[in-house]
Amino acid sequence: MNEIRIVDYKPEHQPYFERFNRVWIEELFEMELLDEWVLTNPAKAILEPGGAILMAEYDGNIAGTVALRKVGEDSYEFTKMAVDKNFRRKGIAEAITYASFRKAKELGAKRVILYSNTKNAGAIKLYEKIGFRHVQVENDVYKRANVKMVIDMETAIQKTDQYDQLIQL
Repeated sequence: MNEIRIVDYKPEHQPYFERFNRVWIEELFEMELLDEWVLTNPAKAILEPGGAILMAEYDGNIAGTVALRKVGEDSYEFTKMAVDKNFRRKGIAEAITYASFRKAKELGAKRVILYSNTKNAGAIKLYEKIGFRHVQVENDVYKRANVKMVIDMETAIQKTDQYDQLIQL
């Protein structure tokens, strides 16, 4: 029935988390040391410092992922969002993004930031649609980042509520 279900990360999800993200990073960019560390050690890199990882299932298959990396007292980086090529164009990226907003609020976030690159125009368009706004890039995290975006939790939850209402119609 083409059902999307968002679940919390478990250790057995690590190979999917790594594979899905490795594909887009290596396709568009160069794997950086931080990427390698996060992809091979998600529990230590994301979860232990207070972040979260979500996995998307599509008809029971692991199809996508996103992480929230704690970067400040009440700030999280929306990072490592990827959908398996076999499951793209099914609403998974949007669903997992909105689920990440609920998770960020649960974690005490006041804002969520992300870094991207203009090469990834499709993703940037999705982020703009969802409510992220562009801010000055002061990036010392990723060499590839030439875009930085932010969304405050009030806006994020409003957009998530609107999305939830739409999918219930």
